[in-house]
Amino acid sequence: MLLKRFLYLGYYFKKMNWKKYNLFLNHVNKVYGVSKPVLFLNSVGNSLKYNISPLEYFLFHFFEKNSVEKAKWAGTGFMYEYQKLMNPLSTRETLLNKAKFLKHNAAFITHKWLEIENGDFDRLREFVESVQGKKIVLKNIAGNCGIGVQVIDTKNTSVDNIIALAKQHNLTLVEEFIYQHDELSRLSPSALNTVRIFTQIVNDKVVILGTRLRISVNSNVDNLAAGNMAAAVDEKTGVIVRPAIYSDITKEPESVHPITGVNIVGFHIPNWDLVLQKVKEIALHNKENRSVGWDIAVTNDGVDFIEGNHDWCKLVYQLPVGKGLKDELMKYL
Repeated sequence: MLLKRFLYLGYYFKKMNWKKYNLFLNHVNKVYGVSKPVLFLNSVGNSLKYNISPLEYFLFHFFEKNSVEKAKWAGTGFMYEYQKLMNPLSTRETLLNKAKFLKHNAAFITHKWLEIENGDFDRLREFVESVQGKKIVLKNIAGNCGIGVQVIDTKNTSVDNIIALAKQHNLTLVEEFIYQHDELSRLSPSALNTVRIFTQIVNDKVVILGTRLRISVNSNVDNLAAGNMAAAVDEKTGVIVRPAIYSDITKEPESVHPITGVNIVGFHIPNWDLVLQKVKEIALHNKENRSVGWDIAVTNDGVDFIEGNHDWCKLVYQLPVGKGLKDELMKYL
């Protein structure tokens, strides 16, 4: 096992966002008075001991936790092993490929979409004309974390420019922009703010592991990795129960949206009963993948699904509730 942890450590160093790592290291050094060499060694040592990445040493606030508390957190190494078991490589293709996801789950998708195949970008021209001047979203079929997503108002952009942009960035999935519920626009109008629900299949039944709202902060996406927030939602009521968090440890949690001034704590997500009903239905429709993080749009008319994630984010899962949830997942191993 130790050899595997060293291999993981090599991977973490290779993929490390060193700018963010140094930002966090300098922040903790300044605020907590711990020397930088000690913090570096602790982040490496904790990575090996608790199966987390060195960056997660800071994200999980391990610099102020004891060994008992640290052992409760599910880090990248644990999640990789867990999700590989729950969502095998042989079954996760419908989650990896956004177009295949939309095809497989057509009964749960209410917005228009189009996959541009074989470089036939003329079909994009037809699609833009079909949505009659509304907004569209261009994506990479295999993209994640909102990287490369382009939201375009077709009223203000020519079709030729849209096609050129899609070709330039290999954006071969186009979707009709989903207009969120008026209440969610009141909270944050800059992007589609999606509900993230984590489900687990147990004996053909759906267990909900957690419910969160991803909240945009003056951004056209709502991903935590893009500088936005996530908040814990009470599963029974659909009400946000804690301040929203960032994945930037230099920023404090927010009880009120910093742009709109709308209260986050106490905010009620509309159509909540329908959200829970539909997420259970789609989870059973995809039960070959036993543990999925679903991104759900809540609209004035109901709910719509954006995607399902086989490698759902341990940060969105744990940070909004301020505690490690590895024990909850261990039940299903």
